[in-house]
Amino acid sequence: MGFSTDAIHAGQEPDPTTGAVTVPIYQTSTYVQEGIGRNKGFEYARTQNPTRMALERNVAILEKGSAGFAFASGMASITTVMLMLKAGDHIIVTDNVYGGTYRVFSQVFTKLGLDYTFVDTSNLENTRRSLKPNTRVVYIETPTNPMLALTDLRSTANFCKEHELLMVVDNTFMSPYFQNPLQLGADIVLHSTTKYLNGHSDGVGGVAVVNRKDLAERLGFLQNAAGGILSPFDSWLVLRGIKTLALRMQKHNENAMKIAEYLTHEPKVSKVFYPGLSSHPHHELARKQATGFGGMISFDVGGLDNAKKVVESVRIFSFAESLGGVESLIGHPVTMTHASVPIEKRNEMGLTDGIIRLSVGVEDVEDLVNDLKQALSRI
Repeated sequence: MGFSTDAIHAGQEPDPTTGAVTVPIYQTSTYVQEGIGRNKGFEYARTQNPTRMALERNVAILEKGSAGFAFASGMASITTVMLMLKAGDHIIVTDNVYGGTYRVFSQVFTKLGLDYTFVDTSNLENTRRSLKPNTRVVYIETPTNPMLALTDLRSTANFCKEHELLMVVDNTFMSPYFQNPLQLGADIVLHSTTKYLNGHSDGVGGVAVVNRKDLAERLGFLQNAAGGILSPFDSWLVLRGIKTLALRMQKHNENAMKIAEYLTHEPKVSKVFYPGLSSHPHHELARKQATGFGGMISFDVGGLDNAKKVVESVRIFSFAESLGGVESLIGHPVTMTHASVPIEKRNEMGLTDGIIRLSVGVEDVEDLVNDLKQALSRI
C-alpha cells in the first residue's frame, strides 16, 4: 500500500463490535479472564492495550519494520533502548543530539556504568576512530537538533554490521514519510511521537521500531518490565495525527523551503541551516537518503541580544519548546532545548548564542515570512 493509505488504515481495522472506523480508546487497567490460563489475549494494561497496539502496528508499517513499541515520552523510548545494554558497554553518539538525549546519557546512564563518546558522525572516520573493544551501539540523530547536520545512514550501517554493532537512529525530525532508516540498514528507529507523528501539540509520547525478532522480543520484555508505556488516550491522539501525516509533512517541507530561501537573502541573518538549500554541506546526502528536507530550520542572527529581540517580537510563530506541530514555533536552543549541554560542547558544534530554531508549521507561508521580517527588523 502507499504511505497515505497505510497511515490511515494500517493496524486500524474497523471495530469488530460496532463497526467504528476509529480505533476505540480502551481506557482500562485490567481485563476479565475466562479461567486459569485462559484469556482473550489481554491480561493487564501495562503489558497489552488494544489502542496502544494499534499505534504500534501502524508506526511499524510506516517505518517498514516488523514491530513497534510505544512509550510515555520520546525520552522513555530512548531510556528503554539503553536498558538493553549493561555496565561497561560503550556507545558512540552523534555529538549534536537533542539536549535531553545528551542529558540522560551524560548525567544518568554514565552513573550506571555506560560509556559514551560524542562525535561528529557526519564524518564516518570520526565514528571509526571512536570504536573501542567494548563498543556495542552507534546512536545517530540525522538531521541533528538544531544544527541540521546529516549522517550517511547506509555507510554507517555498513560500518556497524562490519563490527557487529547495533545502529539506533532518532528519526523524529524527518518522520517516516521522508526517511526510513531501517531500509538503509539501521536496527532500531526512534521517534518522539510528541512531534510530527502526533502533529497537534496535544500529547507526549515516544516509539521504537525494529525489524529483527530478537530485538522485538527484548524491547517487548523491557517495555513491560520497566513500564514506561504510552497511555490509551495518548496512543489514540497519535493515531489521529498520523492520518494526516503525509499531508502535513508535504506542507511543512514546502513552507520551510520558502522560508529558508527568504532567510538566505535576509541581511540580518549571517547563516541558514536547512538541508534543502543547495548551499548546505550535506544537501546531496539529504537528496539521496530522504525524499524531503523536513520542516526544521536554524539560523544565526549574531548574538544573544539579537536572538532575544527576534524571539520576543514574533506574532504568528510561538516562542515555545518542542516542534512538529501544525503551528509554527520559534526557539532559542542555547537557553531552551540545549541548556544542559556544556558550553564547550556547544561551541564545538557551532551552537552559538545567536542561533534560532524554527519549527515551520502549515500556516500560509506569506504570513510566516512577513512575521519573520518584522521580527528581524527589530535588530
